[in-house]
Amino acid sequence: MSESMLNMYISFAGIISLFLAIGLIYLSRHKMRGILAGIVAFFAYVFMIFGGIIIFYIVFSGPTA
Repeated sequence: MSESMLNMYISFAGIISLFLAIGLIYLSRHKMRGILAGIVAFFAYVFMIFGGIIIFYIVFSGPTA
């Protein structure tokens, strides 16, 4: 597998984790109450940080030839 294809799959993982974070944050703020909302929000922010780090890596790793 080439480096370009690997970067594409890694970026897909970052994008999916960011979308998952959006959904979990919405769920925890509008549909849940109590400690369960806090747990879901914690996981949402973990996914957001993880996705942000992945996208940061992909953007600043530069072009692949």
